[in-house]
Amino acid sequence: MPELNPKSAHGNMEKIRLEITGLSYSQLQSGAYALVLNEKEGPRRLPIIIGNFEAQSIAMELEKIRPGRPLTHDLFVSFASKFDISLKEVVIDKFVEGVFHAKLICEQGGSESVIDSRTSDAVALAVRFKCPIFTYEHILKETGVVMDGNEDDPSEEVVEEEPKTAKKSSFDELTQEQLKEMMQKAIEAEDYEKASKIRDELNRRENLE
Repeated sequence: MPELNPKSAHGNMEKIRLEITGLSYSQLQSGAYALVLNEKEGPRRLPIIIGNFEAQSIAMELEKIRPGRPLTHDLFVSFASKFDISLKEVVIDKFVEGVFHAKLICEQGGSESVIDSRTSDAVALAVRFKCPIFTYEHILKETGVVMDGNEDDPSEEVVEEEPKTAKKSSFDELTQEQLKEMMQKAIEAEDYEKASKIRDELNRRENLE
C-alpha cells in the first residue's frame, strides 16, 4: 500500500464521530437500502442510500449472522489479518454530485496508508474491524438532518416505514423457533436476503415483548 503522510491523510479539519442508528428499505430507490449514521455527540443524522449486497453485509455482521462461506468483506478482513494490516478508522470525506466518498485509514508495521472506498464498503468493513467511523463538519452541514426531541424521526424521509395497514406476513403463523431454523437454512443456502427478512421479523417480535 502507498504510504502517505498522516497530515495529508486526515487534513487539519476536525473529525466528527458517527454511529450506525438505522438500516432499512429505501423509499427512494427500488432494491436499495437507507443507512442512517448519527452524530455521536450531536443531533444530526447522515442518511446514505446503499446497495442491497452491502446492506445485507452490514446487517449480518451487526446481528452476528455467520454465512456458510465468507462474504467479500469477510474475505478482506481475513486477507488483512494475514498480512498484519489493521483498519484504524473510516472517514467519509466527500460528497460529490449526490454521492458520498470514503477513505480507509489503514496501518501496517507502524506505517499509515489511505485507501479510497465506497462508503457502503467502508462501513461494512468498519463494523467488522470494530473501528470508528468519522466525517467532517462541512459534510454534516451540507447533508445532515437535524434531530431534536420535538421533531419526527428524520430518517422517515429516506427509510421505508412499515405501513399501518400492512398485509399479513408469511411469517405470522410461524413460531420464533421455526423462524430461527428457517433463517439458519437460508444462511446455509446463501439466501442472505431471506435470512435478513427473517431476522427483521424476529427483531420486530422482540421489540413487541
